[in-house]
Amino acid sequence: MLDQLITIFVTFLVVIDPVGVAPIFSALTRGGSDRYRRRMAFKGTLIATLILLFFAFTGDALLRSLGISLAAFRVSGGALLFLLAIDMVFARPSGLRSATVREQEEAQYREDISVFPLAFPLLAGPGTLTTILLTISSMHPQEQPLLFLGFLAVLLTILLLTLLCLLLAPQLMKLIGETGANVIDRLLGVILAALAIQFILEGLRAGLFGT
Repeated sequence: MLDQLITIFVTFLVVIDPVGVAPIFSALTRGGSDRYRRRMAFKGTLIATLILLFFAFTGDALLRSLGISLAAFRVSGGALLFLLAIDMVFARPSGLRSATVREQEEAQYREDISVFPLAFPLLAGPGTLTTILLTISSMHPQEQPLLFLGFLAVLLTILLLTLLCLLLAPQLMKLIGETGANVIDRLLGVILAALAIQFILEGLRAGLFGT
C-alpha cells in the first residue's frame, strides 16, 4: 500500500504542480496587498479542495452512470495526461492545468480570482480531475478503505503544500525565478509522461485481454 500511496503522491504533485502555480498566482495578484493575496490563496485552495473531494467521492458512480468502462477511461485519461506532460516538458501554457492567455486577461479585471482562474482551472483543472477519476477507478474504495483514506490524506497534503507555495509566491519567485520554475516543470513533465503511458497500457490490457 505504501508504494501505491507514494505513486499517488508523485502523480498529484506533478499534476497540481504547486511550484508551477506560484508564478501564475503571483502575476494574477500583482499590485494587491498582502491581505488580498492571503485571502485569495486560502479561498481558492478551499474551493479547489471541495471540488476535488466531490470528484473523489462521486467519480466512480459518475463513470458507471455514463456507461464508461474503466479501461476506456484509463486510455482516454492517460492520453489527456500525456498531452499535459508534453506541455510541461516544453514549458508552454495549457488549458489543461492553467488559465489561457485570454482567461488571464479576463482575470485581471476581477477583484476575486479565487474561483476563476485559481480554483479552476489552475488547481482543480481537467488534468487534476482526470487524475482523481483514474486513481479512484484503479483502487476500488469499497474493497480497500484504508488505501482510499490514504489517498485522501495524500490529496489534502498536496493541497496544503500548494497553499504554502501560494502564500510564499513572492519569495519563491525571487528564489527560483521563472527559469527555475520552468526547469522544475520540465522534470515533472517527464515523470508525468511515464505515468500517463502506464495508464494507457493498463487500459489497453484491460480492454483487450480483460486483465
